[in-house]
Amino acid sequence: MSRILLIYTGGTIGMMKNPETGSLTAFNFDELLSNIPELKLLEHDISTLSFDEPIDSSDMNPSSYVKLASLIEEHFEAYDGFVVLHGSDTMSYTASAISFMFENLKKPIIFTGSQLPIGDLRTDAKENLITSIQLAGLTKLGNPVIKEVGLYFEYKLYRANRTTKVNAEHFEAFESANFPALAESGVNLKINYEKLMKPNMRKEMLVHKSLNDNILVLKLFPGLNFKTLYHIFNTPNLEGLILETFGSGNAKTDPWFLNLIKNLIDRGVHIVNVTQCVGGAVFMGKYATSEELKKMGVISGNDITTEAAVAKMMYLLDKKLGPKVFKTIFETSLRGEMK
Repeated sequence: MSRILLIYTGGTIGMMKNPETGSLTAFNFDELLSNIPELKLLEHDISTLSFDEPIDSSDMNPSSYVKLASLIEEHFEAYDGFVVLHGSDTMSYTASAISFMFENLKKPIIFTGSQLPIGDLRTDAKENLITSIQLAGLTKLGNPVIKEVGLYFEYKLYRANRTTKVNAEHFEAFESANFPALAESGVNLKINYEKLMKPNMRKEMLVHKSLNDNILVLKLFPGLNFKTLYHIFNTPNLEGLILETFGSGNAKTDPWFLNLIKNLIDRGVHIVNVTQCVGGAVFMGKYATSEELKKMGVISGNDITTEAAVAKMMYLLDKKLGPKVFKTIFETSLRGEMK
């Protein structure tokens, strides 16, 4: 029997429909077992915690990440695994941030949510919740099978920092285009053991609870002009820029654009190049349209998602690293977030 802590941060999964008004109201997680009797069939000891004021995922921010990380750290020794219930819209951002905040993680932290409220007749919430708890409680020879931050949705467990929400309508809301699922739920739970993170069990776990959010994400598009970009690039206190480029890392070659990029780098701003494509990777220098970015020292995001790049940038900026060290570390996989 594994001890599992269920943490509700907010989101659709924690809503119940009022039978009289039809409106959605927050679910009382102190009464979780009575409202979801199926949980009593699980061979796990389940405890629950909830944010004092549940947060819509659109309102999640770095201080929310720190609050969640602190909750997990506070109860870390008392439980074998953790399941975080979270709104789906920004789940990949939060889960990616938590993956960087926990260094040498040796227990599962599984994020899940739903497209429909838990009280809805056709809800996907119950299956997502029950299987997430089973995965968090999965052991082999007395040790957790999963030792990383995962995201479970619609029969698949993904590495959290590899995910992106791709659909607001279907139950298959998330995708991990550049990395296979860690587990699939069918008649049996099928675990992809080869792809699981294998932390060094001799190293102590560290929890990093300071993030730097002086960053911007800029999606390039044809027609982006000098005046707009000049204004954006002169944002006060800007320390990091994630540039969503075309294809394999390509961008405009207009001199004014390249000069703005170079001026930003000269000011000490770290710039990371990620692709706008759902799948694939940045390969600067493959085409002439990315060669100049490479020469200027723009950091390659390789096959990292924008969500993971945001989290990694916030995590690394707080370390106050020099430009060369920052570039080297960013281009290195720290939590399995890139190849």
